[in-house]
Amino acid sequence: MLGRTAFRLFIIMFVMFYAGIAFGQDVLQKYLNDTSLKVKATTDPSQKREILNKSFEKMSKALDKVQSSPLVSKEDRAGIDLLEATLQEKLDELTGLNGYERVSDEQLDAFSDYAVQDMEQADRTVTISLVTLLLIIIIVILLA
Repeated sequence: MLGRTAFRLFIIMFVMFYAGIAFGQDVLQKYLNDTSLKVKATTDPSQKREILNKSFEKMSKALDKVQSSPLVSKEDRAGIDLLEATLQEKLDELTGLNGYERVSDEQLDAFSDYAVQDMEQADRTVTISLVTLLLIIIIVILLA
């Protein structure tokens, strides 16, 4: 009887862990998608750039704050470094820095879609613990 209960508890914890990760990824993807929708809803290219720039900066600040947290493991720090590098590439493309050609005003809508898809893909390939992912989400929300 005790064995069955322990096995069920293990299965429940396993399912809850992956459900928590999926929830965290969904919240982060919603934030990125909302940014893209705001860009598309705006007609002024300078406002589009400002929306994207602010979004990238908020995420960067959140990643920096989480990186300095003592709750974050070395493995998570490596994952955060990869996410920050991806984020910095997008910011460099947007502004035309570090060898990137500046995204033209006409391409800002397409760039916002591309940035969302690329960050979502990076989010799936980078391994970050549930605690770290939730910290990132909380800080992004607080910075909003």
